Amino acid sequence: MIKKYLIQNNPFVVPTTDGKLIEEHHGIPTTGNSDLSIAHMIAPPNWSEPFQTPEFEEYTYIISGKKQFIIEGETIVLEKGQSIKIDKNTRVQYSNPFEEPCEYISVCRPAFDFNKVHREEN
Repeated sequence: MIKKYLIQNNPFVVPTTDGKLIEEHHGIPTTGNSDLSIAHMIAPPNWSEPFQTPEFEEYTYIISGKKQFIIEGETIVLEKGQSIKIDKNTRVQYSNPFEEPCEYISVCRPAFDFNKVHREEN
């Protein structure tokens, strides 16, 4: 019998140099799915990424802590229980300038692809 589901017990841990934990559960490196990716992340205090303009939409749900988004020049802070959808081809910077870690889930559609993030040089 062919299973019509997939339980993910072994996410791909993306190597980082900034202290951020990225566990991709579904997406290109784990399940070969290029349509959608789902990742569990923990951003440490005082963490940030460069501005980027991804070719995919990204949904973020905050589990704990706070996360800051600068979207097309507007600064937004989300807290536990809040979520956001950011359209593709939108200039955004993600950061956690706060004293507590931020744990969240990220869903990208189509799937996260580093070649389609378009991060700016610092």
